[in-house]
Amino acid sequence: MSQEPENTATVQILDKDYLFGCQDDERQALYSAARYLDSKMREIRRSGKTIGLERIAVMAALNITYEMMQGGSNDGKEDENSEERQQRIELLIEKLDGALLDHRQLEL
Repeated sequence: MSQEPENTATVQILDKDYLFGCQDDERQALYSAARYLDSKMREIRRSGKTIGLERIAVMAALNITYEMMQGGSNDGKEDENSEERQQRIELLIEKLDGALLDHRQLEL
């Protein structure tokens, strides 16, 4: 992850680079989330049951959302209430949707 323009961050997920709008104080959290997502997507791809980047991303998003709703993976913020958790999930989904849309447009 090299030097990015101001208010952006580049993350690599399944060997592809994605550029996100991101404030400096959110950058490390975005990198951490991207590493976690990348590991989940690689697990799904290794299983061989799901083919295609978009399907893998949806499965990973669903698995992560389920974990968060069950209180599993919440980055050590065990006192975080469900409304805050839901807002974080929605923000991550919006960012993922935007990156996938940009990626699809580049492929066209």
